[in-house]
Amino acid sequence: MKPASVDSIIAVSRKQLPKTVADTVSTIENELTAISDSSQMAVVFKKLARVWGRARKPRVAIYYEARAAKLENSEKSLTFAGQLFLELLEHEEDRSVQMWEATEAISCLERALALNKDNEEATLALASAYIQGTAEPMKGVQMLLAITREKPEDVQANMLLGRMSIQSAQYDKAVKRFETVLKVEPENKEALYFAAQAYEGAGDKAKAIEMLEKCKKVVNNPEFSKDIDLHINSLK
Repeated sequence: MKPASVDSIIAVSRKQLPKTVADTVSTIENELTAISDSSQMAVVFKKLARVWGRARKPRVAIYYEARAAKLENSEKSLTFAGQLFLELLEHEEDRSVQMWEATEAISCLERALALNKDNEEATLALASAYIQGTAEPMKGVQMLLAITREKPEDVQANMLLGRMSIQSAQYDKAVKRFETVLKVEPENKEALYFAAQAYEGAGDKAKAIEMLEKCKKVVNNPEFSKDIDLHINSLK
Protein backbone atom coordinates (compact mmCIF):
# COMPACT_ATOMS: atom_id res chain seq x y z
CA MET A 1 0.00 0.00 0.00
CA LYS A 2 1.19 3.51 -0.85
CA PRO A 3 0.71 6.59 1.33
CA ALA A 4 -2.22 8.81 0.46
CA SER A 5 -1.31 12.03 -1.36
CA VAL A 6 -1.74 15.43 0.23
CA ASP A 7 -3.58 16.59 -2.91
CA SER A 8 -6.21 13.88 -2.50
CA ILE A 9 -6.59 14.60 1.21
CA ILE A 10 -7.08 18.32 0.59
CA ALA A 11 -9.46 17.69 -2.32
CA VAL A 12 -11.69 15.40 -0.26
CA SER A 13 -11.64 17.79 2.69
CA ARG A 14 -12.40 20.80 0.47
CA LYS A 15 -15.60 19.12 -0.81
CA GLN A 16 -16.81 18.87 2.77
CA LEU A 17 -16.39 22.58 3.52
CA PRO A 18 -19.33 25.00 3.62
CA LYS A 19 -19.19 27.34 0.61
CA THR A 20 -18.24 30.38 2.72
CA VAL A 21 -15.29 28.53 4.23
CA ALA A 22 -14.22 27.13 0.86
CA ASP A 23 -14.28 30.66 -0.56
CA THR A 24 -12.13 31.90 2.33
CA VAL A 25 -9.63 29.11 1.70
CA SER A 26 -9.46 30.00 -2.01
CA THR A 27 -8.90 33.68 -1.19
CA ILE A 28 -6.02 32.88 1.15
CA GLU A 29 -4.51 30.44 -1.35
CA ASN A 30 -4.55 33.20 -3.96
CA GLU A 31 -2.44 35.34 -1.62
CA LEU A 32 0.38 32.81 -1.99
CA THR A 33 0.73 33.44 -5.73
CA ALA A 34 1.94 36.98 -5.10
CA ILE A 35 4.44 36.06 -2.36
CA SER A 36 8.03 34.93 -2.73
CA ASP A 37 9.37 35.80 0.74
CA SER A 38 9.44 32.67 2.94
CA SER A 39 8.56 34.49 6.16
CA GLN A 40 5.45 35.99 4.54
CA MET A 41 4.52 32.60 3.10
CA ALA A 42 4.77 31.11 6.59
CA VAL A 43 2.25 33.67 7.84
CA VAL A 44 -0.19 32.72 5.07
CA PHE A 45 0.26 29.00 5.74
CA LYS A 46 -0.59 29.63 9.40
CA LYS A 47 -3.66 31.55 8.33
CA LEU A 48 -4.74 28.57 6.21
CA ALA A 49 -4.06 26.25 9.14
CA ARG A 50 -6.38 28.28 11.37
CA VAL A 51 -9.21 28.26 8.81
CA TRP A 52 -8.94 24.50 8.26
CA GLY A 53 -8.67 23.96 11.99
CA ARG A 54 -11.85 25.92 12.69
CA ALA A 55 -13.53 23.83 9.97
CA ARG A 56 -12.54 20.72 11.94
CA LYS A 57 -10.25 19.33 9.28
CA PRO A 58 -7.17 18.56 11.39
CA ARG A 59 -5.23 16.68 8.71
CA VAL A 60 -5.13 19.71 6.41
CA ALA A 61 -4.72 22.19 9.27
CA ILE A 62 -1.66 20.35 10.59
CA TYR A 63 -0.25 20.02 7.08
CA TYR A 64 -0.23 23.80 6.75
CA GLU A 65 1.18 24.21 10.27
CA ALA A 66 4.03 21.98 9.13
CA ARG A 67 4.53 23.99 5.93
CA ALA A 68 4.91 27.10 8.07
CA ALA A 69 7.26 25.36 10.51
CA LYS A 70 9.52 24.22 7.68
CA LEU A 71 9.79 27.75 6.34
CA GLU A 72 10.49 29.12 9.81
CA ASN A 73 13.02 26.30 10.35
CA SER A 74 12.31 26.41 14.08
CA GLU A 75 13.20 23.36 16.19
CA LYS A 76 10.25 24.00 18.49
CA SER A 77 7.71 24.47 15.66
CA LEU A 78 8.98 21.46 13.71
CA THR A 79 8.84 19.22 16.79
CA PHE A 80 5.33 20.43 17.57
CA ALA A 81 4.11 19.84 14.01
CA GLY A 82 5.66 16.37 13.99
CA GLN A 83 3.91 15.48 17.23
CA LEU A 84 0.59 16.73 15.88
CA PHE A 85 0.94 14.40 12.89
CA LEU A 86 1.85 11.59 15.28
CA GLU A 87 -1.33 12.19 17.30
CA LEU A 88 -3.36 11.99 14.09
CA LEU A 89 -1.57 8.79 13.13
CA GLU A 90 -2.37 7.13 16.46
CA HIS A 91 -6.12 7.63 15.92
CA GLU A 92 -6.18 7.05 12.15
CA GLU A 93 -8.09 4.07 10.74
CA ASP A 94 -7.22 4.48 7.05
CA ARG A 95 -3.81 2.82 6.56
CA SER A 96 -2.86 4.87 3.48
CA VAL A 97 -3.63 8.11 5.33
CA GLN A 98 -1.77 6.79 8.37
CA MET A 99 1.29 6.22 6.17
CA TRP A 100 1.02 9.78 4.84
CA GLU A 101 0.79 11.15 8.39
CA ALA A 102 3.85 9.14 9.37
CA THR A 103 5.79 10.47 6.37
CA GLU A 104 4.85 14.06 7.26
CA ALA A 105 5.75 13.52 10.92
CA ILE A 106 9.12 12.04 9.98
CA SER A 107 9.87 14.96 7.66
CA CYS A 108 9.23 17.50 10.43
CA LEU A 109 11.00 15.59 13.18
CA GLU A 110 14.11 14.84 11.13
CA ARG A 111 14.41 18.56 10.38
CA ALA A 112 14.05 19.33 14.10
CA LEU A 113 16.80 16.83 14.92
CA ALA A 114 19.03 18.33 12.24
CA LEU A 115 18.82 21.55 14.24
CA ASN A 116 19.38 19.80 17.58
CA LYS A 117 20.40 16.13 17.59
CA ASP A 118 19.89 16.00 21.37
CA ASN A 119 16.16 16.77 21.14
CA GLU A 120 14.90 13.62 22.89
CA GLU A 121 11.27 14.68 22.51
CA ALA A 122 11.69 14.69 18.73
CA THR A 123 13.65 11.43 18.80
CA LEU A 124 10.90 9.63 20.72
CA ALA A 125 8.22 10.97 18.39
CA LEU A 126 10.30 10.03 15.33
CA ALA A 127 10.74 6.50 16.65
CA SER A 128 6.99 6.22 17.19
CA ALA A 129 6.28 7.44 13.67
CA TYR A 130 8.58 4.81 12.16
CA ILE A 131 7.09 2.07 14.34
CA GLN A 132 3.43 2.91 13.84
CA GLY A 133 3.23 4.23 10.31
CA THR A 134 5.98 2.82 8.10
CA ALA A 135 7.29 -0.44 6.73
CA GLU A 136 10.52 0.14 8.68
CA PRO A 137 9.47 -0.24 12.34
CA MET A 138 12.92 -1.50 13.34
CA LYS A 139 14.35 1.96 12.62
CA GLY A 140 12.17 3.28 15.41
CA VAL A 141 13.01 0.38 17.71
CA GLN A 142 16.74 0.97 17.23
CA MET A 143 16.29 4.64 18.15
CA LEU A 144 14.52 3.66 21.37
CA LEU A 145 17.15 1.04 22.21
CA ALA A 146 19.87 3.66 21.70
CA ILE A 147 18.14 5.88 24.26
CA THR A 148 17.84 3.07 26.82
CA ARG A 149 21.49 2.10 26.35
CA GLU A 150 22.45 5.63 27.35
CA LYS A 151 19.61 6.09 29.87
CA PRO A 152 18.43 2.66 31.05
CA GLU A 153 15.59 4.15 33.12
CA ASP A 154 14.22 6.55 30.49
CA VAL A 155 10.48 6.43 31.08
CA GLN A 156 9.14 7.22 27.60
CA ALA A 157 11.56 4.98 25.72
CA ASN A 158 10.80 2.04 28.03
CA MET A 159 7.07 2.69 27.75
CA LEU A 160 7.21 2.58 23.96
CA LEU A 161 9.41 -0.53 23.92
CA GLY A 162 7.11 -2.19 26.44
CA ARG A 163 4.05 -1.54 24.30
CA MET A 164 5.90 -2.82 21.23
CA SER A 165 6.75 -6.00 23.13
CA ILE A 166 3.08 -6.53 24.02
CA GLN A 167 2.07 -6.07 20.38
CA SER A 168 4.62 -8.69 19.31
CA ALA A 169 3.58 -11.03 22.19
CA GLN A 170 7.00 -10.76 23.85
CA TYR A 171 5.40 -10.49 27.26
CA ASP A 172 8.47 -11.24 29.39
CA LYS A 173 10.34 -8.38 27.70
CA ALA A 174 7.33 -6.12 28.20
CA VAL A 175 7.21 -6.94 31.91
CA LYS A 176 10.84 -5.86 32.33
CA ARG A 177 10.22 -2.58 30.50
CA PHE A 178 7.22 -1.67 32.65
CA GLU A 179 8.97 -2.77 35.84
CA THR A 180 11.74 -0.32 34.96
CA VAL A 181 9.21 2.49 34.48
CA LEU A 182 7.44 1.68 37.76
CA LYS A 183 10.71 1.84 39.69
CA VAL A 184 11.03 5.44 38.53
CA GLU A 185 7.33 6.34 38.60
CA PRO A 186 5.43 3.91 40.88
CA GLU A 187 2.09 5.62 40.16
CA ASN A 188 2.41 5.88 36.40
CA LYS A 189 -1.15 4.96 35.30
CA GLU A 190 -0.21 3.81 31.82
CA ALA A 191 2.69 1.71 33.07
CA LEU A 192 0.47 0.01 35.65
CA TYR A 193 -2.22 -0.71 33.06
CA PHE A 194 0.16 -2.08 30.44
CA ALA A 195 2.17 -3.98 33.05
CA ALA A 196 -1.07 -5.79 33.91
CA GLN A 197 -1.47 -6.71 30.23
CA ALA A 198 2.13 -7.91 30.09
CA TYR A 199 1.82 -10.05 33.23
CA GLU A 200 -1.46 -11.50 31.97
CA GLY A 201 0.15 -12.35 28.64
CA ALA A 202 3.06 -13.96 30.46
CA GLY A 203 0.60 -16.12 32.43
CA ASP A 204 1.05 -14.43 35.82
CA LYS A 205 -2.55 -13.63 36.71
CA ALA A 206 -1.76 -12.77 40.32
CA LYS A 207 0.66 -9.99 39.28
CA ALA A 208 -1.77 -8.82 36.60
CA ILE A 209 -4.47 -8.42 39.26
CA GLU A 210 -2.01 -6.63 41.56
CA MET A 211 -1.17 -4.12 38.82
CA LEU A 212 -4.84 -3.59 37.98
CA GLU A 213 -5.70 -2.95 41.63
CA LYS A 214 -2.90 -0.37 41.86
CA CYS A 215 -3.97 1.24 38.59
CA LYS A 216 -7.57 1.45 39.80
CA LYS A 217 -6.45 3.16 42.99
CA VAL A 218 -4.28 5.70 41.16
CA VAL A 219 -6.91 6.55 38.51
CA ASN A 220 -9.68 6.79 41.14
CA ASN A 221 -12.57 6.90 38.68
CA PRO A 222 -15.80 4.95 39.36
CA GLU A 223 -16.43 4.03 35.71
CA PHE A 224 -12.84 2.95 35.20
CA SER A 225 -12.93 0.95 38.45
CA LYS A 226 -16.08 -0.84 37.30
CA ASP A 227 -14.40 -1.96 34.07
CA ILE A 228 -11.24 -2.99 35.92
CA ASP A 229 -13.22 -5.02 38.47
CA LEU A 230 -14.92 -6.90 35.64
CA HIS A 231 -11.55 -7.74 34.15
CA ILE A 232 -10.10 -8.75 37.53
CA ASN A 233 -13.04 -11.10 38.08
CA SER A 234 -12.41 -12.69 34.69
CA LEU A 235 -8.85 -13.45 35.78
CA LYS A 236 -9.80 -15.14 39.05
